[in-house]
Amino acid sequence: MTDTTEKHEQETPQPGAISDFGIDTTSQSTGEAVRDYWARVRGGELGALPALLGLIVLLIVFSSLSDTFFTLGNLANLLQQGASITIIAMGLVFVLLLGEIDLSAGTASGVTASVMALHLIHNGNLLGGMGDTVFYVFCGLLVLAIALSAWMKIWAGTALSAVALIIAAVGVPANAWLEMLLAVCVGAAIGCVTGFLVAKVGIPSFVVTLALFLVWGGVVLQLIGQGGTLGLRDDTIFNVANGNLNFVGSWVLFVVAVGGYAAVVLTRHFSRLRKGLVAQPTSLVLAKIGALAVLAAVITYALSLNRAASNLIVIEGVPYVVPVVLVLLVIGTFVLDRTSYGRHIYAVGGNKEAARRAGINVERIRMSVFVIASSAAAIGAIVYSSKVGSVDPNAGAGNTLLLSVGAAVIGGTSLFGGKGRLRDAVIGGAVLAIIQNGMGLLNQPAAVVFIVTGLVLLLAASVDALSRRRAANSAR
Repeated sequence: MTDTTEKHEQETPQPGAISDFGIDTTSQSTGEAVRDYWARVRGGELGALPALLGLIVLLIVFSSLSDTFFTLGNLANLLQQGASITIIAMGLVFVLLLGEIDLSAGTASGVTASVMALHLIHNGNLLGGMGDTVFYVFCGLLVLAIALSAWMKIWAGTALSAVALIIAAVGVPANAWLEMLLAVCVGAAIGCVTGFLVAKVGIPSFVVTLALFLVWGGVVLQLIGQGGTLGLRDDTIFNVANGNLNFVGSWVLFVVAVGGYAAVVLTRHFSRLRKGLVAQPTSLVLAKIGALAVLAAVITYALSLNRAASNLIVIEGVPYVVPVVLVLLVIGTFVLDRTSYGRHIYAVGGNKEAARRAGINVERIRMSVFVIASSAAAIGAIVYSSKVGSVDPNAGAGNTLLLSVGAAVIGGTSLFGGKGRLRDAVIGGAVLAIIQNGMGLLNQPAAVVFIVTGLVLLLAASVDALSRRRAANSAR
């Protein structure tokens, strides 16, 4: 009798065990999901919430102060205006996740734009465009990037650097798509050199990238010349930032984007339910998808209308930069959330020594994020150069870097490493674009724009620091 009783007690779950582990194997109700989210917010896990609230406030303020803020033309201009900064910021998120910084991303983007413009203008003859000495030094740096990335086994950097060397050395005739590929490949080569100095040589990223900020600024000046300007007279390159999808293409993008998001979210949600893992209420998940679908439909419909000031021309459709940003966002989010490489980035950013002891190649991870950041900077340079239609000696200088880092931080990416999502750069980029656009519509001087932008960035950094302190206190 005693043996039977003891066996029954062993097989019967104890109340304490249920209360301890039940949350891992039960579905949440709507109330539980709300309380759980509020508890995480109170614990310091704010995520992108402050940026989203700031975004809403800015929209309300500028729409009430300016009659032209919510016009169709300005809506499209907002998307095009913030795209280049957003793309560069998306690359910098990878660097910031490790607690590193890349101060050279802006001028590096200027170098890639300059090389692209020279190759286009001189019909593939970079030797003639750069001059003998500069050309051979340029090719030598590409060879160095190939060797360094191969040594560290970063094969994507090796391949892209090799493509850039082939295009430069062979003198392939100019082609818009080839020019954009060359820019990205040169950006990857720059990232290989930067990443090697940080990861393998061991120089602090602040020092390396500050020095390279000055170096690449000088390179841009050397390639273009003091007071010079390289025009980009090519319809394909021009349309990257200034062109639009047609009516059908705009709605196809809507269906693909919203349908793809819904498929991913619902697949993951029902998978968790089947496995008995904790999951949000299905009604809440469907409400999120529905809200996104309504918002996307309204924006797509608005952009599908003719927004030209004159009835003689037609300007309609979603700008090309929107699918470009969306594709980069989807790919980057997949890499960070669904691959071992992405998990390694978060692990190294959270605790570098623990990641090393776990068998992660920390040096390789640290070098690779700079390759990603510089490649993204090159894409941002393409978009910006397309927007203005030329490349000048100030390309990538000025506020490019500051706004890019600011976009990532304002969106919720931590400067201390280990916390952030790629969507943070998109949200932060939207905040900065709205500030600059709205201030411009109100005819505010540059001084006021700088002050407001700086205060917003300072506020975001303060929120990040305070939320981390609160999270640390909650964990005790």
